[in-house]
Amino acid sequence: MLQNIRDNSQGWIAKTIIGVIIVLMALTGFDAIMNVASNRNEAAEVNGEPIALGELSRAVDMQRRQLQQRFGGQFDASLLDEKLLRSSALDALIERKLLLQGAAQAGFGFSQPALDQLILLTPEFQQDGKFSAERFDQVIRQMGYDRLQFRQLLEQEMLIGQLQAGLAGSGFVTEEEVRAFAALERQTRDFASLTLQADSAAVSISDEQLKAYYDEHASEFMTAEQVRIEYVELKKERFFDQVEVSAEELQAEYEKEIANLGEQRKASHILLETGDALNDEQARAKLEELRQRILAGEDFAALAKEFSNDPGSAAAGGDLGYAGQGVYDVAFEEALFALQVGQVSAPVKSEFGWHLIRLDDIQAAEVPSLDSLKPQLERELKTQKVEQRFVEVTKELEDAAFESADLQQPAQELGLEVREAAPFGREGGEGIAANRQVVQAAFSTEVLTEGANSAALELDPDTVVVLRVKEHRKPEQQPLEQLADTLRDKLRREQAAEQARQRGEALLAELREGKAPSVVGEWQSHAATGRDQEGVDPQLLEALFRMPKPASAEQPSFAGLSLANGDYVVLRLQGVGSAGAELGAEELAMYRRFLASRSGQQDFQAFQRQLREQAEIERF
Repeated sequence: MLQNIRDNSQGWIAKTIIGVIIVLMALTGFDAIMNVASNRNEAAEVNGEPIALGELSRAVDMQRRQLQQRFGGQFDASLLDEKLLRSSALDALIERKLLLQGAAQAGFGFSQPALDQLILLTPEFQQDGKFSAERFDQVIRQMGYDRLQFRQLLEQEMLIGQLQAGLAGSGFVTEEEVRAFAALERQTRDFASLTLQADSAAVSISDEQLKAYYDEHASEFMTAEQVRIEYVELKKERFFDQVEVSAEELQAEYEKEIANLGEQRKASHILLETGDALNDEQARAKLEELRQRILAGEDFAALAKEFSNDPGSAAAGGDLGYAGQGVYDVAFEEALFALQVGQVSAPVKSEFGWHLIRLDDIQAAEVPSLDSLKPQLERELKTQKVEQRFVEVTKELEDAAFESADLQQPAQELGLEVREAAPFGREGGEGIAANRQVVQAAFSTEVLTEGANSAALELDPDTVVVLRVKEHRKPEQQPLEQLADTLRDKLRREQAAEQARQRGEALLAELREGKAPSVVGEWQSHAATGRDQEGVDPQLLEALFRMPKPASAEQPSFAGLSLANGDYVVLRLQGVGSAGAELGAEELAMYRRFLASRSGQQDFQAFQRQLREQAEIERF
């Protein structure tokens, strides 16, 4: 075979193929080929700015975790369409990129010191009311970010928030609009209603009618297709008693754990930003002057409130709280960790401006003993080993099931039990059949038609199953005798509702023409009914407030509608009014805030649409 390929590669076929490739390259250019190679790590490009595949993967994982948190134990990962999830996540990233570009064009910004302060004051990053670098790292690792990535994400969120608040907060409405909206919202209706009841007990359905309906809808009266499956279940928990942790492994994990611990330093600072108003030399000189005043006895906090350009800490006297290494700018951190408690640094330049830094306190790292951490470390190491063993045995189970004609042999080899589930259809069932992944596998061509064992299905992170179909029950026609009572009741209700509708529409026509009504009934009167009136069917209210205003009390408007229970209601609108009390200042302010907020949100949505329409977006 290989020799044939070598021989043919020297012939006219190979030369023809090479010629075609050359022509294609000439037509499309090397740029297209290079673009394919360069885009292999990109999911999309928005106005020339890339969205990395790694960023998309994190966004998909974040969406999956949010769904898990929202639905808890009821969450079934097999229901997720991965393509749809990926598409949704990419749409969100593109929208986010457009908003960040819009914020940049609008000149929005968020200072790094303010970002530091936000991180330090976030409750999720604190322990015992103080910022914890270990807690910070733990939380952002769970989110899939390192420190730099998280800072970038947080800064982007703040920029988008500023942009949205700026646009949404700029919405306004005129006094006339507020009063016109309030007048519509406070409108009332004076009306009467007449209900024509659907009396199914008065309807008779003959055997011939029943048979005709059954024959016409025969396809609706089939038994559900069902399968009965058997399966083997592999649980992660069975391996915990099978793994051991050595003293050497515990010691190594302990040393790794305490290596991350470090002292926490409480700092205050005064920041002077440089720019058009202040250059580097002027900022350094000003801070040196402030430093001499502090050394002479003036209050650091008071000077920070007066002079610091850091909005996040100035109001608190420059207080930045506790933080460990790796949180602040490198130059800032070096200066801070060189100070003694109470000392004030010389002016320090960072990428954010010039700082005076005072060390307020040092909180020594508390290094726990090996004995105190042993249960936790042992559990973590066991979990790692169990995870590895679980993956290995899952692969063994899948291989054994693939090679076997049934589940008895794989179960015997791995010490598992073959179980059976109650019959279920394509809509699923109870127990294991409530999992969509199991249903899809049971009704797949390979398992249902070809009789193969399924692949290993991960029901949750701790459970894997392999299944096969033991019995396939195909749909069958249900006999009329079995359905007769149910169908007869259904037809009675339908015919009673139809009769009520016909009577109602006839009465409605007579009323609109001014004729004496042929149907006599008791009208229920309602005065000054509002849009959210309690005790009135919402269907009636919706129809009522859609009716045209009557010409006069002597010439009412009429309308009719069928209710869900089959009854038909005729409405007689006699007048349109408004809530009696005058609008107070508080109510007007409430309407004004609502309309302004709605207007602002509409402006923001229009801005988003404009960004999308003008953008050059390419998905890879």
